[in-house]
Amino acid sequence: MNVKTALVLLVLALATIFALVCVLLTRGRAPSTCQHQPPEQEGTDDAQSLVFADLTPEEMVQVVRYLQGNLGVQLVDARRAKPSDNCIASVDVQVPAKAEVLQFLDGGGARPRREALAVLYFGDQPEPNVTEYVVGPLPAPGYHRDVTVQKYGGKVPYHRRPVTGKEYVDINALIQRELGKAPHFLAACCESDGTDLAALTTAPRGFKSGDRMTWFVLFHDVAGTGYYLSPVGLEVLVEHRDLRVSRWRLRQVFYNGRYYPSMADLEDAFLANFMEVVRIEKPQAGTVLGSMRPRRPPGSPGPLQYEPQGPRYSIRNNRVTFQGWSIAFGMNPNSGPRLFDIRYRGERIVYELSLQEALALYGSNCPGGMSTRYLDGSFGIGRFAYELVRGLDCPYTATYVDRHYLAESETPKTNQNSLCIFEHDAALPLRRHFSDLQSLYYGGLRKTALVIRAISTLINYDYVWDFMFHSSGAVEVRVHATGYISSSFLHGRGTDYGNRVGPHTLGTMHLHHIHYKVDLDVGGQLNSLDTQDMGYEVVKDPWSAQNTIERPYLRRERLAREEEAAFPLNAPMPRYVSFASPEPNKWGHPRSYRIQIASSAGEHLPVSSAMERAISWGRYQLAVTRRKEEEPTSTSIYNQNDPWTPTVTFADFIDNETITNQDLVAWISVGFLHVPHAEDIPNTVTVGNGVGFFLRPYNYFDEDPSVESPDSVYFSPEQDAGACGANPLACLPSVAACAPHLPPFRYGGFLNLSLAPLPGGL
Repeated sequence: MNVKTALVLLVLALATIFALVCVLLTRGRAPSTCQHQPPEQEGTDDAQSLVFADLTPEEMVQVVRYLQGNLGVQLVDARRAKPSDNCIASVDVQVPAKAEVLQFLDGGGARPRREALAVLYFGDQPEPNVTEYVVGPLPAPGYHRDVTVQKYGGKVPYHRRPVTGKEYVDINALIQRELGKAPHFLAACCESDGTDLAALTTAPRGFKSGDRMTWFVLFHDVAGTGYYLSPVGLEVLVEHRDLRVSRWRLRQVFYNGRYYPSMADLEDAFLANFMEVVRIEKPQAGTVLGSMRPRRPPGSPGPLQYEPQGPRYSIRNNRVTFQGWSIAFGMNPNSGPRLFDIRYRGERIVYELSLQEALALYGSNCPGGMSTRYLDGSFGIGRFAYELVRGLDCPYTATYVDRHYLAESETPKTNQNSLCIFEHDAALPLRRHFSDLQSLYYGGLRKTALVIRAISTLINYDYVWDFMFHSSGAVEVRVHATGYISSSFLHGRGTDYGNRVGPHTLGTMHLHHIHYKVDLDVGGQLNSLDTQDMGYEVVKDPWSAQNTIERPYLRRERLAREEEAAFPLNAPMPRYVSFASPEPNKWGHPRSYRIQIASSAGEHLPVSSAMERAISWGRYQLAVTRRKEEEPTSTSIYNQNDPWTPTVTFADFIDNETITNQDLVAWISVGFLHVPHAEDIPNTVTVGNGVGFFLRPYNYFDEDPSVESPDSVYFSPEQDAGACGANPLACLPSVAACAPHLPPFRYGGFLNLSLAPLPGGL
């Protein structure tokens, strides 16, 4: 071996030793962690937002104790209360009057008294009724006042109360007894003795005010999957109005297109061979229609969204701040998410932005399907907003917030991690330009937004509620529908009402209509409603008199009265509708916010319908009215069970008052028609099933406010685009070269649930 070869081998050996030493030194060392930067603090007093805060569990307990000791009647826990008992139905915060709140927030006035709103069912009275009390002051109540007549113009009749879980339990017991009267039929049609069938409630409950009769649709119930796709063709009508449960009766039975007086009559018809029986095998867990169990083993994880230097938003109490935005958030147990005092750069834009109602209206040739008009607020949109799954329902690193409620119990319940807040990268430029003429440069801004999200499971459907806040000063509100479709048993001309999606399953057509309240305060409380749209005018060419040109022009109008500002659903409306301030921007135009609706709503229930007034908000895609304390919501939880004499009728809000320079509210309806199809199995995807609206600045600023964003990017040929100092995107590799700190995955969403029937079934 010559000297040259020996030197080469020696160098290789030293290199190998050096590499091994590096490996040994780094083995087992944890990756570097990201250096979190605290978000910039906003100037608003954090404690002010507490004027809108939901009740704490401790406050709920104090209200219950006060009611138990100061009403002079015996109260039974609603979990075991009979219709003939008195019980507490719910307790929620009573938001103070707007004038009081603004005097406190803006005028240096005293903090309004903190109060609760308690709803009680009085079944043990000569005239059973529903009564609402305001209880205060919190945290140590000392008074209560009956506000029922003040709110509704009279007492609320007892039959309008929502159905409680205990009532469903008693109905289920009745149905099970009745099913036992047709053992041979059930064995033949469904391979069942009745105990393994699930019953799905429908609503409303009858045909006239005072009725309390409900069709229940029966399905095969298979553990671990939704039963909504396995109807057996059997439906039963239960009358449950009487205050004595022993007097409840099964009034009618439907099977495969025919009606029978009772289960005993159905059994007799079967034994006499007077009916056609469709024999359905009991589905197995592994093959049942609609199973969401994975069919393939897990693959590699998908993209992960995380903040290299921690969240850029800040949450204190019930208030979140983010890059100029400030929002107070909460959750109404009945109507769901609600936001207050939405400010951008210190200026209030929206006083209240709240979900009001979610309607699902079905069609079918079976009685349960054809009569169903669910008003989900009466079931509890906020109450059934359960724990969110980290990394699927929201980004893994989102901030998760608990929500508390008291409903049908004397003990508060907690839906832990049921609201999430995160910054979302839309993977789309908010704005950008590549200049290839004259001077050369690139400028742009990433589109990120703060998102506040909750998801409600309302019987079969899951609704994803999103409120998004953009750096352009725009607010985006949207809802996506997922979960299971509801179905009917396929018989006769069933496909006139949907598509066949299983051996005996009809995916029934239905519409989703969602209603929102938007109390805009644009540049102050006094606003007007401006519209703009385009037209064409034919003019002679100024430079060529023998020719003409169709010139677009702008039609501007200021609407004077509420009737003019009520735009029918699905009818053409001005493309630009704006809440305008009396004060102009730098260029002389009224500072305004535009309402831009993105919806494909189905047809509203005909006005001639006996129950239409209960959902008369659905007549309009947009209605603008003067704000009134006595018109706080567009609907009521009592409308579901008595839509024929609605407790709140939104159409009455529109009484042609002037809307020029007034405190105005926009009421917005969005929705879509859903004709279920094969791809809705196992259940509905969110793709294409999202609707909503935008609140966009329109001459509110003098330029796009996002120019102040620290995320802006600009570079030219004279700059090194890869230099971190010139381009923040070039900093990402080094900033994000650390492992994100991911909290361990935990889920406790089943801990607070019982197997007792909820509104979805029995």
